[in-house]
Amino acid sequence: MRLRYGDEEEAFRAELVAWLEANVPAAEVLRRPKRSSADLPDWARAWQRTLFDAGWLVPGWPPELGGRNATPVQQMIYFEELSRREIPRSLNPQGLGIISPSICDYGTPELRERFLLPTLRAEIAWCLGMSEPQAGSDLASLRTRAVLDGDHFVVNGQKVWTSGAHHADWCMCFVRTDPDAPRHKGISALIIDMKTPGVEARPFPELSEPDYLDFNEVFFTDALVPAENLLGELNDGWRLTQGSLAHERAMLWIDYAYSLERANQALIDLGDEPGVNGRRIGDDPVYRDQVAQSAIDAQALLCMGYRGFSKFMAGRSAPEHSLLKLFGSESVQRSLALGFSAQGAPGLDQDNLGPQMWRAGSWATQWLRSFGGTIPGGTSEIQRNIIAERVLGLPRA
Repeated sequence: MRLRYGDEEEAFRAELVAWLEANVPAAEVLRRPKRSSADLPDWARAWQRTLFDAGWLVPGWPPELGGRNATPVQQMIYFEELSRREIPRSLNPQGLGIISPSICDYGTPELRERFLLPTLRAEIAWCLGMSEPQAGSDLASLRTRAVLDGDHFVVNGQKVWTSGAHHADWCMCFVRTDPDAPRHKGISALIIDMKTPGVEARPFPELSEPDYLDFNEVFFTDALVPAENLLGELNDGWRLTQGSLAHERAMLWIDYAYSLERANQALIDLGDEPGVNGRRIGDDPVYRDQVAQSAIDAQALLCMGYRGFSKFMAGRSAPEHSLLKLFGSESVQRSLALGFSAQGAPGLDQDNLGPQMWRAGSWATQWLRSFGGTIPGGTSEIQRNIIAERVLGLPRA
């Protein structure tokens, strides 16, 4: 489904599409294997800088920050076109999509000058220090301590699931600076140089992709961080965590919607293949019904996203956005599980999924990867709690 906007908005789309067709790297370049979400090979740095210089990196921001003062509707069109074409803005998504806006919103003029443009130009890469062994989805339980000692903070503790930490130059790290304050108080955000003595990143492999090292444990042992690297106010880090996660969730639903559409097309193509009983998969009425349901889910996801966006544009509360991440991630997961189960053992073949999905692999591999989509921006369990308490008004358990 594609919405038709006004003439000015469609002219913006036409300009964007023409520029992308003239400048986007070749498909074989975009599909090169990544080492982590903070690894920036030369082509990725050049591509992000090209977007920045042309005003297409963050179109809603002013030109000096890689944008063109695009309206909210134009920004929606921008993300539609990139998601439809599977074109990344950056291979360091947390740096561009979470940390840059956080520095822009909360950083001192000195921090903005020091870090914002180098991040936007892909000169430096970032990781995000949030989750801990005892504080994953329950971020308010984090225990990593930072004690102010003169003009430095002394940091001790551990983070886990820190994407790209071993390739990152810097970390936006959430630490506890007042252990006596209530759980949601006493948290601060520090910008930490990953080369600081006492900072150690240990990558570990994922079951679905043993050669792709993204997740890390990060250990802090008496690491000294300059006091001027405090982002935002001391002990006001919880407000930053909500802003950071809001940046992460803002346009996830568009990616989920188009991922679901691509999965649906792959399911349709799969219908011509033999199933576990040797018969054509598409001849199974149950399979056809499930594919139809998946197609309906994709349209519902887009409609709900546009409805929430319209409410946001009108200055109204948009509870749809509390539903989109949960519904989108789990709908993609169900569709991939359907393709895998319909094929049976051949679904393990690394080359049988086809070109529709953004990354090559088998149905089984893509299905395993899809579990990761239910975690960032708040796990499915956390999303259900948010919906129950903040949307439906149910009492806390």
